[in-house]
Amino acid sequence: MSVTGTAHKFGSNVDTDLIIPARYLNTSDPKELAKHVMEDADPKFAGIVQKGDIIVAGDNFGCGSSREHAPIAIKAAGVSCVIAPFFARIFYRNAFNMGLPILECQEAAQDIKTGDELTVDFSTGVIKNNTAGKTYQAAPIPPFMQELIASGGLMAYTVKEAAKAGKN
Repeated sequence: MSVTGTAHKFGSNVDTDLIIPARYLNTSDPKELAKHVMEDADPKFAGIVQKGDIIVAGDNFGCGSSREHAPIAIKAAGVSCVIAPFFARIFYRNAFNMGLPILECQEAAQDIKTGDELTVDFSTGVIKNNTAGKTYQAAPIPPFMQELIASGGLMAYTVKEAAKAGKN
C-alpha cells in the first residue's frame, strides 16, 4: 500500500501534549480531537491539513504521556502517516494499535521540507520526495502491522479475526 501527500514539518521532541493538548482529553471523539491536533505546536495545522497529508518530524516524536488520543487525533485529521528518525516507544505501539502508519528514516526526516509532495510505500519502506526528486529507504512495515493498519487498528482487527473464527 502506498500514499501520496503534502509534508508538514515539525521539530524534535514533539510530545503528546503538543499533539493533542490535555485540555481536550475530556472527549475521545476522533472528529473533535482532530479539530485540535498539533494546536500547541502549530495553531494553524488543523485548519490546513488535508486528507492524505504526511507529518515529518525530528527525533523522539510522541514522547511524553502514553495517551492513545495522540495517534487518534493525527489519524482523524486525515494524516496518512508520520515519518521521523525515531519515535517514543509507547507512541510507536499506540500508533499501530490505532491504525496510524509510521516510518523511521533519519535522512528523510532531515531532508524533507514543509510543502514537499511525498509518496510512501509501506510494504517496501520507500519514501519518494516527488518535489525534490529524492528517494529514501525506511524499514518496510511488517505484513502483520500492515494488516492492523488496513483494518483500522488493533481493536478492529481483533473483531474481524473473531468474526472469521466464528464462521469456522
